[in-house]
Amino acid sequence: MEGREGIIHIAIFFCLLNLAFSKTDPNDAKVLSDFREGLKNPDLLKWPDNGNDPCGPPSWPHVYCSNGRVTQIQVANLGLKGTLPQDFNQLTKLYNLGLQKNHFSGKLPTFSGLSELQFAYLDFNEFDTIPSDFFHGLSSVRVLALDDNPFNATIGWSIPNELEDSSQLTNFSCSSCNIAGPIPDFFGRLPSLNSLRLSYNRLTGEIPASFHDSMMQVLWLNDQDGGGLSGSIDVIGSMLSLTQAWLHGNQFTGSIPDDIGALTSLRELNLNRNQLVGMIPPSLATMDLHLLDLNNNMLMGSIPKFRAVNVTLSSNSFCQLTPGVPCAPEVNALLDFLRALNYPSDLASEWTGNNPCEGPWLGVSCNSKGEVTIINLQKRMLNGTLSPSLANLDSLMEIHLGGNNIGGQIPTNFTQLKGLRLLDISGNNFQPPFPNFSDTVKVINTDGNPLLVANGTKASPPLVSTPSAPSPTVGQSPPSLSPSNSSSSGDSQSPSPSSGNSKSHSPSSSEDEMVKTGYHKRSNVVVILSAATGTAIMVLLLFLFFLYQKKNKGKVAAPGAIVVHPRSPSDSDNLVKIAVSDNTQRSVESKSSNCNGFENTHVIESGNLVISVQVLRKVTNNFAPENELGRGGFGVVYKGELEDGTQIAVKRMEGGVISSKALDEFQSEIVVLSKVRHRHLVSLLGYSIQGNERLLVYEYVTQGALSRHLFHWESLNLEPLSWTKRLNIALDVARGMEYLHNLAQESFIHRDLKSSNILLSDDFRAKVSDFGLVKLAPDREKSVATRLAGTFGYLAPEYAVTGKITTKADVFSYGVVLMELLTGLVALDEDRSEESRYLAEWFWKINSNKERLISVIDPTLDAKEEISDSIFIIAELAGHCTAREPNHRPDMGHAVNVLAPLVEKWRPFDRETEEYSEIVDYAQPLPELLKVWQEAETKDFTGTSLEDSKGSIPALPAAFEGLFTSAEAR
Repeated sequence: MEGREGIIHIAIFFCLLNLAFSKTDPNDAKVLSDFREGLKNPDLLKWPDNGNDPCGPPSWPHVYCSNGRVTQIQVANLGLKGTLPQDFNQLTKLYNLGLQKNHFSGKLPTFSGLSELQFAYLDFNEFDTIPSDFFHGLSSVRVLALDDNPFNATIGWSIPNELEDSSQLTNFSCSSCNIAGPIPDFFGRLPSLNSLRLSYNRLTGEIPASFHDSMMQVLWLNDQDGGGLSGSIDVIGSMLSLTQAWLHGNQFTGSIPDDIGALTSLRELNLNRNQLVGMIPPSLATMDLHLLDLNNNMLMGSIPKFRAVNVTLSSNSFCQLTPGVPCAPEVNALLDFLRALNYPSDLASEWTGNNPCEGPWLGVSCNSKGEVTIINLQKRMLNGTLSPSLANLDSLMEIHLGGNNIGGQIPTNFTQLKGLRLLDISGNNFQPPFPNFSDTVKVINTDGNPLLVANGTKASPPLVSTPSAPSPTVGQSPPSLSPSNSSSSGDSQSPSPSSGNSKSHSPSSSEDEMVKTGYHKRSNVVVILSAATGTAIMVLLLFLFFLYQKKNKGKVAAPGAIVVHPRSPSDSDNLVKIAVSDNTQRSVESKSSNCNGFENTHVIESGNLVISVQVLRKVTNNFAPENELGRGGFGVVYKGELEDGTQIAVKRMEGGVISSKALDEFQSEIVVLSKVRHRHLVSLLGYSIQGNERLLVYEYVTQGALSRHLFHWESLNLEPLSWTKRLNIALDVARGMEYLHNLAQESFIHRDLKSSNILLSDDFRAKVSDFGLVKLAPDREKSVATRLAGTFGYLAPEYAVTGKITTKADVFSYGVVLMELLTGLVALDEDRSEESRYLAEWFWKINSNKERLISVIDPTLDAKEEISDSIFIIAELAGHCTAREPNHRPDMGHAVNVLAPLVEKWRPFDRETEEYSEIVDYAQPLPELLKVWQEAETKDFTGTSLEDSKGSIPALPAAFEGLFTSAEAR
């Protein structure tokens, strides 16, 4: 019995001892109590209401203790709502905290002093503030996850340097938590860090140089707001342990590092939507990647054959679209030249395709054989060195590189260029020795290049005489643009057509007599005729006005004509204003502080229609490939349909082309199409700007581009265009361009008129599109200096040579389109014989011979005798429009006058159908006519529709009422 009692006593002793050791520390118990009190739904914890010992026994759910101290709290994904106690850092023995995926809000308490904390999961909550001393003393932390918390949403916050003391940190994750400013460079010095996730923040600056040789495995820096990260990504090539590198959605520049292939562990590389340039390194093609995304950059050269499983690389500047197909030799030479100059972005964005003589290779000019003859890149802030590969361009005649910052030596093989006649390297930093060029080469190097001057190098003597360059024609090289004969500023005006031929003289006596006698007689006649003409015009206008008023009586606004004006800081209530059109052309205004009910509503800002990205995603099925209408330099065009059945075309800018040039074109389309409206210009219905998205919304033109029906009708199973349709198209385009040049409030130059920018409706009426290159011509006459833009084959020669442009450059392009309508041949085709390669130049040679002209007319027209006369008229007009001298070309109004009689033939009027003929006696005095019209206004007429009396101005959506006041065109 005594032994049994002893055992019982011992058991009781150990139970009491265990209870003594398991009693929760009072401070820890208080923190947990405060934790529960701050919750709106504490019942989800299932903590006992009368329990005062969280560590037990039994311990509270989700709480773990050791020796009476709380070491873990695990409440992940319970749906908890509320705030955390600000004395949370009193849990000094806490080493694992799991609060992720709840709805904790308010200020995140400081973790300062939690020296034993190793794992902290605070991600996917709603904390709005993070204290400045949060990271102080976290010496043992290994995993710190703060993702998806709206910390300091207004101004953002930066990661303090105290985190550098967390030498055990292996995983830092803070995506979508409003970090602003540069990436702290101490991340590259943390010895254990293998995962850094900082996506969707406001980071700026470059990837720190301290990341060089870092052992990080996961690096997420993608999709930064406000522009994002910039600079090169060269440091990535040294991070040999990387398995994931997400760098998309930034503004990284430069080229992909050549040593990228050394990253043998890399499985995912996403470089989408940056500004990377240059050629793809061969080592990248051999990597065993699961994902490689190179979309939307400015990568150049040929596309290698990749070993990666999933590769996407659209919207770049590759010379070929088929992997493994090399670039043309001249393209390779120019790309090597560009590489030595560190791929300047303005050139990288322009040098696209596999033919430098086609499409906008800035600074490159060619001869009629399609050979590069001139490189003109003066004052473009170029640096780097000169590549010897430039000497592979055997046809090169002039090299203009003055006013840059290029260094190194002039390659000696430049002396082997047999056709070279001018080399301008002034104002650079070239070094000796200087090659010995022949006397036929004019070398300009004395200005600048202090090292050459100090070495005693002298410029080659100028040539005694230089043969004058012939007047340029389409496809020919422009004349020399050396400083001696061209203005560097580009402000000089084109000479007058009569320059050099005008003579000063005074009127003779016979001329004086004419002024004294005949002139006054004629002036009296002119005054009488002018007065009569003015009265007739006024009568006609008043008549149309009264009929128009009658026609529009009772007309109501289109249903759903809702205009939402965005929040305005000047509005004291800062409310959303909604105006609904009524049937009296006034507006009924209401106010609401919530616009959630108007998801599909269009918003007016400064006269432009703004449509939300969400609406455009919905109507295009999230930009589905099956809705794709076409691709261009700007991006992809998608078809969509609004809820009311309206079909639209949505042009979506690719992220990789969001350069300053692309944004200029985007803004230009909005500005121009907000100022002009014409039935033969494609209407801009709206636009959208959100994040990196840039979208333009147009009316949908069903039959697509004219080029489809002229050059590709067989492959697309289309009917060839009849002669009547071609005449209508020519007239429609002429009227649209006449409006742009002369009849709108301001005069505009399109700069890229071509058959692929002319769209056709269901009834094959034409509309001019693509206004990204439009240039304002302030005084309608004088030339405007501008950077060369447009499409070879359609470019006016004076524009290609001088960079100065007038509306007559559009007239030239229009003439080329007329030639395409006549022949069915594209403006420039390298596959045609050298004689006929440039349509404009060839057409001029055959235009005077009617028999030969008829023989080259598009065979689908069956040019019979009944249309031959009109063919000759159009051919003559095309010749006038493409005259070599711009002042010899007509304006677009003349083209309309020539074409209109061919299309709109007059027919005798049948008086039996005239319903107003009995009302008006035009012989009556004007007051009597007004009285008759006023009486007629009170009667109910159901006469002829005046729908066509609006001329060229098409009907506008109700939201646009009153925005346009341009003069109406024909």
